[in-house]
Amino acid sequence: MSPSAQLASSVLDLIGNTPLVELSRIAAGLGGRIFAKAEFLNPGYSKKDRIALQMIEEAEASGALKPGDAIVELTSGNTGAGLAIVCAAKGYHFIAVMSRGNSTERATMMRALGAEVVLVDQCPDSPPGQVSGADLAQVEAAAQRIARERGAFRADQFQLPGNSRAHYRHTAPEIMRQSGGIDAFCDFIGSGGSFAGCARYFKEVDPAIQTYVVEPVGAAAVAGETVTRPNHRIQGGGYTMADLPLLDRALVDGCLKISDEEAMEMARRLAREEGLFAGFSAGANLAAALRLLNSKHRGGRIAILLSDSGLKYLSTDLWRGSYD
Repeated sequence: MSPSAQLASSVLDLIGNTPLVELSRIAAGLGGRIFAKAEFLNPGYSKKDRIALQMIEEAEASGALKPGDAIVELTSGNTGAGLAIVCAAKGYHFIAVMSRGNSTERATMMRALGAEVVLVDQCPDSPPGQVSGADLAQVEAAAQRIARERGAFRADQFQLPGNSRAHYRHTAPEIMRQSGGIDAFCDFIGSGGSFAGCARYFKEVDPAIQTYVVEPVGAAAVAGETVTRPNHRIQGGGYTMADLPLLDRALVDGCLKISDEEAMEMARRLAREEGLFAGFSAGANLAAALRLLNSKHRGGRIAILLSDSGLKYLSTDLWRGSYD
């Protein structure tokens, strides 16, 4: 649906075509420009709405998903919200499997959208709000078991190419149309789908565009470093998984490591200075973009994703207590 259309036939028509916002206040005086894709304006408040629709429509087209089937997937909350929306619109029962370490707002939202939410206990050494790769492995095991027991279709965001294809076909072309051109793109890694899809498209359009993976300090597995802080606080990614099936290493021009504190401060600056209320990973992406503008991309044009809404973290220390 075009942005100017007046009537949507369903919520599915509202997915995508999100605005691109120039962060002119934060980038003032740096000589370069930062373009932020406002993915939190999707109906499920995250970029994952795009992949939910793409994966389900591809499964329908292939015959892997049939009317009356149940759908199951592990999620930190964003993919689950996207799938809950798509399933509500299409009439599927959705089972979201999520770690108890993720923010409670996400589970509440998915239940409100009609999903069945299965919460998996964290590992004994994992604090709430700090979901590690080991925690995610427990969620994965639970998702596999539930899919077997219920004969459900597994909307596997770590494996299905529809994840990266959604960003290759839609997100990246939107950024290029809206920006008029970029010099670099940096993206916080979860499943790797948004980085892989966008990076592939950008390099096909212009091989000179540099694409960077963003990871937490102490959990930079894609960069090849030993993981020393698996329980970082940047929710929604940084799962310390070096083997990401959707990630083509040939697309990675560099890896940028961002601390919890940097990500949180940049998310707060986005809200205070630009009026953009986004989550942890948006802060990490902004911190990475500023680092690039202050180093190898001085005077350049950097694109980032504001992956999800700050509303999903009201119960976390990203916002709680910060402004009392």
